[in-house]
Amino acid sequence: MAELRGVGIGLGVAQGPVARMAEPLPAPSDAASEISADEETTRAREAVAAVARELEARGAQAGGAAQDVLEAQAMMAEDPTLESEIDDRIAAGKTAEFAVHDAFASFRAQLVAMGGYLGERAADLDDVAQRVIARLRGVAAPGVPDPGHPFVLVAKDLAPADTALLDLDKVLALITTEGGPTSHTAILAREKSIVAVVGTVGAKDLAEGEMVIVDAAKGVVTTNPSAADLDQAQHRADARASASSAPITDGALADGTPVPLLANLGKPGGAAEAVELGAEGVGLFRTEFLFLSSSQAPTIEQQREAYTELLAAFPGKKVVVRVLDAGADKPLAFLNDAHEENPALGLRGIRALRASEDILREQLTALAQADAATDADLWVMAPMVATVEEADYFVDIARDYGVKTAGVMVEVPSSALLADRILVNSDFASIGTNDLTQYTLAADRLLGSVASFQDPWHPAVLRLIREVGDAGRANRKPVGICGEAAADPLLAVVLVGLGATSLSMAPTALADVRASLLEYSLDDARTIAEAALAANGAASARDAARAAAESRTAARAATQSE
Repeated sequence: MAELRGVGIGLGVAQGPVARMAEPLPAPSDAASEISADEETTRAREAVAAVARELEARGAQAGGAAQDVLEAQAMMAEDPTLESEIDDRIAAGKTAEFAVHDAFASFRAQLVAMGGYLGERAADLDDVAQRVIARLRGVAAPGVPDPGHPFVLVAKDLAPADTALLDLDKVLALITTEGGPTSHTAILAREKSIVAVVGTVGAKDLAEGEMVIVDAAKGVVTTNPSAADLDQAQHRADARASASSAPITDGALADGTPVPLLANLGKPGGAAEAVELGAEGVGLFRTEFLFLSSSQAPTIEQQREAYTELLAAFPGKKVVVRVLDAGADKPLAFLNDAHEENPALGLRGIRALRASEDILREQLTALAQADAATDADLWVMAPMVATVEEADYFVDIARDYGVKTAGVMVEVPSSALLADRILVNSDFASIGTNDLTQYTLAADRLLGSVASFQDPWHPAVLRLIREVGDAGRANRKPVGICGEAAADPLLAVVLVGLGATSLSMAPTALADVRASLLEYSLDDARTIAEAALAANGAASARDAARAAAESRTAARAATQSE
């Protein structure tokens, strides 16, 4: 028996034989085409269009975050710039297969260099290219295997198109060698409640058919387990299934301290599922869907309609809306399409909105109108705030437009360190742990080569979160967490111990986090948080928190047995 360690997604545990993803298709030859350029162009365009339609169909079937990702892939596949790159290579005498392979690779490199939102999408191009080339060759695209029995899927990483439609009757668990807690694979696995351990060192050596136990709660994959290990894993899986079917209650710690559990949503259509899964409101509503699919800014009326639909689904409950988070890393012709060498550090978020203030004013107008037409508790926040002046600017203009509760997102170290001053005027702070981790550790959050740095368990990130928690307590202002860190059941306890007053996450993560919080008191949470803070790295912080949590649980059990 051996243990491989990675980052667990959720609290699940599963067991089964390994089945590995097929290797990618070999790169096409750059030999000259034997047919005309017009014929090759027709082949390429038909294949690209067919793959785009397939991705859209898969997205419609999957719904949720998977649909957003797959629709974005389909749009990228038919990007005019990419089409032109393919045409140029075919005109130079190359085959459609090579033209697609080479053009996609070139386009991918451009997106990686741009960073930010487009950099995050770059990896998706590999999957799209493979699908187009497979169609041109008349073969099946590499994808999830079907060994004829339930299995644990092992892959380098998983394309969104594959993750979206995994057959959960066959795929018992997922192990990847790459990716971190905020990778697409992790986010989609969490949304679909797939037991997963990502970024697993040594998983590339797992053999086809080898029996493993995947323990997401511990972030461990056990190879060649004994019969006793398998029985214990099955007992834990059964216990978790029983707990997940228990009546839904509001989020709280064991001592009754309330910790509202909220949902992260990207479209109003996700509200019904969030409510069904026990969301007590919305901690992050991303408004980008209204803007990124348009060549011009949506009208006030169009925005008001979408916001009204959202707010109406949460009568009497808190709904936190983030104003447009775009800029040079999410190019919008009507906002800012100027080229920047490092857009992740450029004119984005609140900076871009200040440069095009009419868009911000129209959005605030629409939000205020939607608020007046419903009885939800609307909170509005600005993205990427870096200074006290920026925070004051946004809060003041939001109040001018009738927004009753205005706050800021803490996503960069400067705003965390100045949170005590920012929260003097701001009504609340919401910590975006994905970007906060990225900027604290100077590691692009979806760049595979630095994925090991993109871990919110890092003590440097936890210290910054504590700064914000302390500032919230001193100013008597709420501090929420809306990054993927809130969906990690043990890290959720740590975040509350650091001063978070609410947690927002993908709706499917709510049950695990709710169960985890009920295991610990506020004093426990603070002790566990201190253990994590005392560590020197992310992995050791996670281990220290787990040890402290187990110690508190054991001590409580001993007291109860006396």
